Amino acid sequence: MPALSPVLRSALPLLLVGACLGAGRTWAGPPTTDDRDITPIPALDLPRYMGTWYEVAKYPNRFQRDCARDTRATYTLQPQGTVEVRNRCTRADGSVNEAVGEARRADARADGARLEVRFAPAWLSFLPFVWGDYWVLDLDPDYTLSAVGEPSGNYLWILSRTPQVDPVRYQALLGRLAARGIDVQRLETSPQDAP
Repeated sequence: MPALSPVLRSALPLLLVGACLGAGRTWAGPPTTDDRDITPIPALDLPRYMGTWYEVAKYPNRFQRDCARDTRATYTLQPQGTVEVRNRCTRADGSVNEAVGEARRADARADGARLEVRFAPAWLSFLPFVWGDYWVLDLDPDYTLSAVGEPSGNYLWILSRTPQVDPVRYQALLGRLAARGIDVQRLETSPQDAP
């Protein structure tokens, strides 16, 4: 087997991870016959959506398994129209885990709520499989409570502008999602120690 250049050798793990993530993105399992309505909201005011969002609940997933508490995302609009995504959580041992990525609109419409996000290095951004879907499925009128998912329905996050959320508003959001056939029973609460 020929020797790999140092650049290719260092990029290989990223390419393999990207391929796995890309496979997960395009393959959502066997076709389903359920009546889930996994469509994004009609319009998203992206500048208004910017700022910090606290994770209130999520579907369990492999890439957040080390996050014990205080999971949040901070979105910052960039001059070229993309979004810096800074995900942060605290592990069980008290150390902080942070990932910085980029999001962009996937819709042709300027106000579309279908976005794509990547955490792979920028030089890999030309590869379609390094981008994952980020669809805003529900958003209250004052932009303080949101549900984010993707078309397969395998991932779901409930985000709030504050670490704790009003139980009445939270239950109303869950009711709207359940009415669309989205399984809210799979959600697990995300602990927030911040006041």
